[in-house]
Amino acid sequence: MSLSEIDRTLAALADPTRRRVVDLLRKKPRRAGDLAAAFEMSAPAMSRHLRVLRQSGLVEEEALDEDARVRVYQLRPERFAAMRGWLDEVEGYWNDQLAAFKAQAERRKKDKSATAGIVARPAAKRRS
Repeated sequence: MSLSEIDRTLAALADPTRRRVVDLLRKKPRRAGDLAAAFEMSAPAMSRHLRVLRQSGLVEEEALDEDARVRVYQLRPERFAAMRGWLDEVEGYWNDQLAAFKAQAERRKKDKSATAGIVARPAAKRRS
């Protein structure tokens, strides 16, 4: 997944209404009118949200055979899988960083405890 695709995906999901639409579509495909009704939103307002989700590749629309005017929306799993892959890479980076930090902290703790066991002896008096 390219960075521009990631940017489009994250921008689309930045809006809470669009995230809620994705949550509804996770359960089953829905008609645009049903989505608008679920949010108590006008059809044109919901259409704008669905357009953003469609352009980002998160959802796809399909016309019903019985009525070409009715659009049914469903999630596109491949876009979410690509996003998951990118997030796994980011998570791997941070896991490596935290593991290195932990190793360094444990080395410092071990070094401190080793030097704490050494008792300083008073300096010998010089005879002149």
